[in-house]
Amino acid sequence: MKYILLIYHDEKQWKQITEAEREKMYREYRQLREQLISRRQYIDGSQLHLTRESHSVRVRDGKPLVTDGPFAETHEQLGGYFLIEVKDVQDAIAIAKQIPSARMGTIEVRPLLERAAEANA
Repeated sequence: MKYILLIYHDEKQWKQITEAEREKMYREYRQLREQLISRRQYIDGSQLHLTRESHSVRVRDGKPLVTDGPFAETHEQLGGYFLIEVKDVQDAIAIAKQIPSARMGTIEVRPLLERAAEANA
């Protein structure tokens, strides 16, 4: 099964850690990614820019509304993701526990809804 591991953290807290602490976390991310690649469990992943670079788009009654920033003010912001393929949710949770940002944020584990490819008629 495929799972997306959504990595949330507090951007203000992230800015407060030292460059050495950030580099240590980046090394841990690279090591985890390499482990998952070697086990053929890693599909994709990426860090995201800070929320100040984001825009939210809504269409209501046919009228678009574009605003700067994320949809809602929260204590934690989406900072990145891992897309993995594993046997079950327990394996996905085990990987989520290893993500360095879990120590200062939250990792949301969510299965992808996979649909069989439609046959060409």
